[in-house]
Amino acid sequence: MIEQHQIEQFQRDGYLVVEGVLSMDEVAALQHDFDQWVEESRRHDQGWGTTVDGRARFDLEGDHRADHPSLRRVSSPTEISPVYERVALHSRMAAISAQLIGASGTRFHHSKINSKLPRTATQVKWHQDFLFTPHSNDDIITALLMVSEVTPQNGPLNVIPGSHKGPLWSHWQNQRFTGAVDDAVVAQHCRQPVACYGPAGSVCFMHTRLLHASSPNETELPRTLFISVYAAEDALPFGENPLPSAHAGLLVAGEESGLIRSTDNQLRLPQKPRGASFFVQQAGQDSATA
Repeated sequence: MIEQHQIEQFQRDGYLVVEGVLSMDEVAALQHDFDQWVEESRRHDQGWGTTVDGRARFDLEGDHRADHPSLRRVSSPTEISPVYERVALHSRMAAISAQLIGASGTRFHHSKINSKLPRTATQVKWHQDFLFTPHSNDDIITALLMVSEVTPQNGPLNVIPGSHKGPLWSHWQNQRFTGAVDDAVVAQHCRQPVACYGPAGSVCFMHTRLLHASSPNETELPRTLFISVYAAEDALPFGENPLPSAHAGLLVAGEESGLIRSTDNQLRLPQKPRGASFFVQQAGQDSATA
């Protein structure tokens, strides 16, 4: 577990990097499974596999080739890997997330792997996670586990400290859900980002309202994150889970209160991507309309 000063740092800044959350053996097991999927990707030229809602489980970047794999997303890996399931539901990562949320109980919401293999084009535009997964309250944490070492150069998460205390910025432009804030918001509010990095086994715990983004990986070092989202058990989801799985809604800590808690937020509900992931929305390639 973590100490009170770390909880206070998270509450102030909206994020907290903790090293050594997982053991090296646990990290090695996660890396082994991911390496197997990367090798399998060399045999594909488009997304493959199927999640519970019929979309591709494995999502490829546009620069993917057999000799230059660019597997950017694995959706709901907890369904196909006992190692990922155990880490998401029964690890120090889940326990610390529950400690930071501080509610009577904590639920697992969804998970995915976001990877930037060496010298690949994957990037993430500035956004806030809550606009993808709105709930009746925003006691929600995104836990980003560093399966590989993350450095300041290989496409780390960049955040704007304290932005979780600010407004929810629209992720809609020209009547389309883009999954990103407007360029004017970036120019005004995202000028001094802080990079989040650390050795494999570290976790960045991030508040769901925090503004964040990341750049392509232009190094020879892979950057692989296992991302799990946890919510207070009294937070009622608004709309469909963007990455539904057999494990969605399971308690990872505490107990059921039987209550729903609401906080004052105003937002437009998101669209679920028709493609394999939100990358198609941020690239303007998703044809879904309001």
